Amino acid sequence: MANHKSALKRIRSNEKKRVLNRYQHKTTRNAIKALRIATDKSDATSKLSNVISMIDKLAKKNIIHDNKASNLKSKLTKFVAKL
Repeated sequence: MANHKSALKRIRSNEKKRVLNRYQHKTTRNAIKALRIATDKSDATSKLSNVISMIDKLAKKNIIHDNKASNLKSKLTKFVAKL
């Protein structure tokens, strides 16, 4: 266990950030799954813009890698275009 005040504060703040990052990542994954099971093109198109925004936010905060974000956006865009 840490002894310094700053180390204790760092532990607390890291835990808060970890929980928030997990929440955002899981929410984005659920949105991606919802998009992939969509069958209506207009519905999928509206969901796509929200999902791409969520993916960009994750990449900006380094929750996911930039290349992974690009690959996800590319695959999802191709999927929606194919509907």
